[in-house]
Amino acid sequence: MSDPTPEEESPEGAAVFPMIPAELGVHPLLLAVLHAYVFLEGSDPGVLNGTVAEEAMEYLVTYLQRLTGPDLKRVREDFATLVAFAKSEKWPKQQVRFLQDFLSENAIGESSK
Repeated sequence: MSDPTPEEESPEGAAVFPMIPAELGVHPLLLAVLHAYVFLEGSDPGVLNGTVAEEAMEYLVTYLQRLTGPDLKRVREDFATLVAFAKSEKWPKQQVRFLQDFLSENAIGESSK
């Protein structure tokens, strides 16, 4: 019997970000944050408490807004890699746009451009 995929284990209404292969070289902590962000932002109220999810997302974004210098540069490069991967894998336009707009939508790196 094979192990279930994350999609099979997720309850109805839970937002799940696709698995990103290690070969892309995207920083694992960034991927962990993206998976949490997508879950918190996109899951239905029946899956989690919206007020609590919003507060947790605010903390995630606040911490990401602290990125500067080489760390911010790396995150920007990782997002460019993710966008290229998403396009090559023909992800839905909404998911590609999410990756393209993530930093600006969350005011990450705005004072460090």
